[in-house]
Amino acid sequence: MLRACTRLSSLLSPSRAGPVRRTTLSCLPTITLRVPTASFRSAAILQHTEIVKPKPGEGLKVNYVTPEGERITVLANEGDNLLDLAHAYDVDLEGACEGSLACSTCHVIVEDKYYDMLEEPSDEENDMLDLAFGLTETSRLGCQVCMTKELDGITVKLPSATRNMQVDKER
Repeated sequence: MLRACTRLSSLLSPSRAGPVRRTTLSCLPTITLRVPTASFRSAAILQHTEIVKPKPGEGLKVNYVTPEGERITVLANEGDNLLDLAHAYDVDLEGACEGSLACSTCHVIVEDKYYDMLEEPSDEENDMLDLAFGLTETSRLGCQVCMTKELDGITVKLPSATRNMQVDKER
């Protein structure tokens, strides 16, 4: 036990770079930990924003197709993302992580001709898409698709189910 504590003590020496955090271990008195402050995220995360609905006749059209085949058309402003739009217009698109790129519950399937107009998904988005139910070649996370004039008229299909890993683990 003493040998393990000595090794731990040398690993946690004050010479390590980073902010100071104090903790107590059963085998050591109060020690100082230095934790690196570098960020590990390399892509920007689109944050949840309040949607201001365009006036009738203005704005960009977004078509959501429900799993039952119902088509819901909403109006968007340039820069609005598909998740926030769905919430603003009461379209059933979950978004459990509120657009923080930490789940796949806002998974949408983009129509082929519009998918090619989108920027490539980030590594973080691809990691979350790997967890999505019903993944396709044109799958994207709604929180990461922002409207542009080129996307006016985009059609996205909502999958028949979602995987919410946090909720599923609690069951």
